[in-house]
Amino acid sequence: MTADALTVESHEVYFQRDHFAAWPANYGLWIWGDEVLVIFADGKVGSQGPLHARDEDHPFRPKQARSLDGGQTWVVEDFRGVVPGGETLSADEHVVSGLRSGSVLDDVAFFETLSAPIDFTDPETIVMAARTGIHADARSWFYFSRNRGRQWNGPHSFNGLSLTGVAARTDIVPLSPHHALFMLSCAKLNGLEGRAFCAESRDGGRTFSLKSFIADDENGYSIMPSSARLTDGTIITVIRRGYSEQRPGWLEGFRSNDEGQSWHPLGRIVETTGNGGNPPALSVSPKDRLYLIYGVRDQPYGIRLKTSDDSGVTWSNERIVRDNVILSDLGYARSSLRQDGKIICIYYLNNGHERFIEASIVSDGGLGNLSK
Repeated sequence: MTADALTVESHEVYFQRDHFAAWPANYGLWIWGDEVLVIFADGKVGSQGPLHARDEDHPFRPKQARSLDGGQTWVVEDFRGVVPGGETLSADEHVVSGLRSGSVLDDVAFFETLSAPIDFTDPETIVMAARTGIHADARSWFYFSRNRGRQWNGPHSFNGLSLTGVAARTDIVPLSPHHALFMLSCAKLNGLEGRAFCAESRDGGRTFSLKSFIADDENGYSIMPSSARLTDGTIITVIRRGYSEQRPGWLEGFRSNDEGQSWHPLGRIVETTGNGGNPPALSVSPKDRLYLIYGVRDQPYGIRLKTSDDSGVTWSNERIVRDNVILSDLGYARSSLRQDGKIICIYYLNNGHERFIEASIVSDGGLGNLSK
């Protein structure tokens, strides 16, 4: 289909009757030529709440989906890693206490020692961050794979990172083989979620330290960074901001010219993405064009795209990737550029009952070459 100067081709990734499959943004998306891997959570549909219709008495298990043709067709696999403390991964806030990993998590029993450093620049090595919940009692860890997610090593702890309530989603900026920034969130002083920060490892993931806080507002939340490194070394991160799940949220940009030591605000990119907001999915072309994809939880519900050609200072008008969605429960996108310059983005949608995973392949329809 063609929508707002974009040509969009959409494909089903995962759909099961009465299932609630969602939140790729919490996990990860990786691409190697025509091979694509995405991870998401799979639960069951329950009674409709203010936003979600999840069955809290059923675990949200991690699933991974793999495509060998650039995102057109998919095969769904079980997540091939150890989930510490239970079956629910990065979704404790969505289930009853008895199904939460954090309530039984034991460092000694579950976390492995990283025996050799990770090479963050190796394209065959991928890293995924994970967590229990989102507030002061949240615990976080990470995995890595050297065979495209067919086996996951870990879980490994963020050794040395002593902040309270680290709630890790996957957002990693490699700087050199053993040096990387992990863009994370932790609890605020009041114990609630909402403080974005930059952690650093200089020894391939063996130890970590706090490098900087990105944005801090005790009256609201600052979570779920999505980051890209430009060819000159500048790091751009976009953060989900807001004040509560019942009020509109927004996406805000920040720039670092010193490898995450300090952050310069770039302002609000999208004033509102609906009640509670929606996280960003940021990707960058070889020529430093930024692509920002996000879900909109205001009518008309859907998935949108903005671009920037000046390092996030200004952004294009909003363009439609996906619309005609019945409910506001959607989004949490992941995105990446394919070798042909097209964007692949993966997110969750709804049909008024089930929540399911879909992929869109976005190509030029008036923006110029997407790989510019």
